[in-house]
Amino acid sequence: MKFKKLIIAALVLGLVGALATWVFVFYLPSSEFYKNYKRNKEYENFISVKANDLVKEFQSNETEAYKKFTGKNEKTNEPIVLKITGEVVSEKMENGNPVLTLKSEDPMFNVSCTLLKFQDEIKSGSIVTVKGICTGFTSDVVVINAIISKD
Repeated sequence: MKFKKLIIAALVLGLVGALATWVFVFYLPSSEFYKNYKRNKEYENFISVKANDLVKEFQSNETEAYKKFTGKNEKTNEPIVLKITGEVVSEKMENGNPVLTLKSEDPMFNVSCTLLKFQDEIKSGSIVTVKGICTGFTSDVVVINAIISKD
């Protein structure tokens, strides 16, 4: 009787182990959650730029700015990460996500950064450094998946 229970327990543990192995080896590496989770923009290579200079580059030569600031890194094939420093003009919630607007010299165009999580300590007028992925230039330069950088 104990021998049967021991065999059944061993089979159940074997099945659970096989399932866990399948999930970690085959499923997670291909899932969108894992791809976004494993990226840590805080420690990745990045292009440093001031918010004002970023807007100026898009205004002066939009095609070249798209090539430089959007797209993928040739070495890692991951989206290019920008480290942008600027003065906060406004902070708001948009579609459930916190959005910071960084000031430029041109009052019509700024840098709009959608943050991954809300930061209480950010106020209008403060200088912040944000790391994120630039998606282009509409009425503002748009940055998504941004985090507040501590350095």
